[in-house]
Amino acid sequence: MILTLVETDLEGAAIEVSLEAVTFARDLSAAGNGVPVDAVVIGDVSDHLRGELAAYGVRKIHRVSGDGVAAYSGAGWASALQTVLKAAGSVVLMAAGTDRGTELMAHVAARSGASMAANVLSFSGLSPFVVTRQVVGGAAMEEMNLHQRPAVFTVAGHAVEAKPADASGAGEIVEHTPTVAPEDLRAAVVSTSQPEADESGDLTSAKVVVGAGRGVGGADKFDDVVALADLLGGAIGVSRVVTSAGWRPHHEQVGQTGSRISPDLYIPCGISGAIQHWAGCSSAKTILAINSDAEAPMVTRATYAVIGDLHEILPAINEEIRNRGYGA
Repeated sequence: MILTLVETDLEGAAIEVSLEAVTFARDLSAAGNGVPVDAVVIGDVSDHLRGELAAYGVRKIHRVSGDGVAAYSGAGWASALQTVLKAAGSVVLMAAGTDRGTELMAHVAARSGASMAANVLSFSGLSPFVVTRQVVGGAAMEEMNLHQRPAVFTVAGHAVEAKPADASGAGEIVEHTPTVAPEDLRAAVVSTSQPEADESGDLTSAKVVVGAGRGVGGADKFDDVVALADLLGGAIGVSRVVTSAGWRPHHEQVGQTGSRISPDLYIPCGISGAIQHWAGCSSAKTILAINSDAEAPMVTRATYAVIGDLHEILPAINEEIRNRGYGA
């Protein structure tokens, strides 16, 4: 059985990358002659969440509750997950590659004496079970043999598209109230506060993203970049140096410490293409780089490139789009 950790948002709905992980689990199940796909949720399971996971083909939802998991604790929650893993008889435990998912999978793998693969993109075989994962911030790919059981790994964000199943699962609720040892609760969340609004949704779901980096030149020089994004019905995505300089808000940042995007078209303007930024945009289907440096890493990796001053190229592109009657 394949067990997938599902994280929820403040409203109790499954987060997008967890639904991607469930979709990945279904693909794995199909390759393994229909091995059941179950989910594990720590905390409440609303009727909406139950229906959502059933629509994604989940057979059983293992709901974990109790004093030991009331507040987040890496070791405590991992202990609870290991109890569920054994009770369910799962041979695979997986999660989305979020900070929490990665921490918990690492804990469980260490407790189980198994290897753990982070940021998995795909699998190429079941006997042996071989996965391909991102390493060095997405600059390279590595094949890893997960021969131990349970096989433990995280799925890289946007490695697959979240899709409901052709046939719904039962979504049966199975209750677990595991005992967590006091020593596993030495480090735990003691208080929480309301986070700032997450405004990155438009960026991560956009079909077109216009990127901007240091080459733009300043906070007051984004007019042409914004205009192109508006004309194409896309979103703005910037490099870390842009947000660090305060030129644009953090929710627009693309990269290892920002959002991971997978648009149909990515147009990075004045972005050199550091490994950290490439980790966030490498899943784009087509990349059109605009840069004055023909040897910049982003240019050499791009599908297409235009070499020149972005402040001359972008106005020309925008004018041509308008002349053809497209955009605003």
